[in-house]
Amino acid sequence: MDSAPRYWNSYAAGLLLGVLLFLAFALTSNGLGASGGLQRLTTFATDLVAPAHVDETPYLAKMAGSGRNALDNYLVIELAGVLLGGFLSGLYHRRLGAETYRGPGVRPRQRWFWAFLGGALMGFGARLARGCTSGQALSGGAVLSAGSWAFMLSVFAGGYGVAWFARRLWTGGPHVSA
Repeated sequence: MDSAPRYWNSYAAGLLLGVLLFLAFALTSNGLGASGGLQRLTTFATDLVAPAHVDETPYLAKMAGSGRNALDNYLVIELAGVLLGGFLSGLYHRRLGAETYRGPGVRPRQRWFWAFLGGALMGFGARLARGCTSGQALSGGAVLSAGSWAFMLSVFAGGYGVAWFARRLWTGGPHVSA
């Protein structure tokens, strides 16, 4: 019996993602994106503990200042749907569990450090670029935004440039630890 996990065909998944993106534009007049939902969640949390700061910061005040609710946005609902859908898919396909993919010479704590550092840099970059890869590349690219295409080419160039330095984290094939 084959124990390797079975995943969707990438072409079928891409086609369905395109249909989802089309429906998002048709129903909400907006595309898809993840960093905007996270931004609104952090703004909501900040507003709970430091409402004066939110009111005094123009960037945050647009989302939650003067009695606005930062969670009142389609991106928050989209983010909740992605998390719930991912959890249900993992549950259905019996892929839930804690594991750390890493190279043979890397301890799990090192892998987590680099993962969090990379995630923080990507999150910071997403806010500077005014969108993450789903918002900028997928949604912006679909409407032929030149800035979004430049963003995506930069993401690929940056990934290619960093890959040489990060390859030691994976050399020898991935190992899994709980």
